[in-house]
Amino acid sequence: MAVQFLLMLVFAYLAGSVSSAVLISQLFRLPDPRRHGSKNPGTTNVYRLGGKIPALLTLVVDVLKGTIPVWTAYFVGLTPVMLGWIAIAACIGHIYPLYFGFKGGKAVATALGTMLPIGLDLSGLLIFTWLGTIFLTGYSSVSALVTVLLAPFYTWLIKPQYTIPVAMISILIIARHRSNILRLFRGQESRVWDKGKINE
Repeated sequence: MAVQFLLMLVFAYLAGSVSSAVLISQLFRLPDPRRHGSKNPGTTNVYRLGGKIPALLTLVVDVLKGTIPVWTAYFVGLTPVMLGWIAIAACIGHIYPLYFGFKGGKAVATALGTMLPIGLDLSGLLIFTWLGTIFLTGYSSVSALVTVLLAPFYTWLIKPQYTIPVAMISILIIARHRSNILRLFRGQESRVWDKGKINE
């Protein structure tokens, strides 16, 4: 099982390293999201630079980068804690992508994707929380933070054996959003639909 675990860690990192924001922006002949807008290669910045279709494609691919490695590891028979580390490896790949100079995004969609194999009930709660928060506040960062903060609680209610792995992912995503948290406290964070003031 140790060999399988190590192989899945490598696979998860390599899958996470595929920067869908950059590739889809190139496909649609959009500005490089690493150099324009918020300079964050993620769904929100692609939406600002190119609209709904490129952003939706970016979101789907980023989610799958997390779902596929974790689901594969689950069927291989790895333990819940091992699945947690594989999920983190996928997120680390997104944050520090091997193929793109180790400069990636916040890994919110990839983190969500790693949690989807736990079940449709958890998936529904996470998606509802993210959409509801972004509708109420307009802040992508607040939606991400609220969702990952609630994710361990939701998991504990549904499948408690996965609470620790989900909490591990949540801590990583919260740490990745430290600059957003500071901007929120200062009143400097931009909303999704803001065009003049862009940060992420």
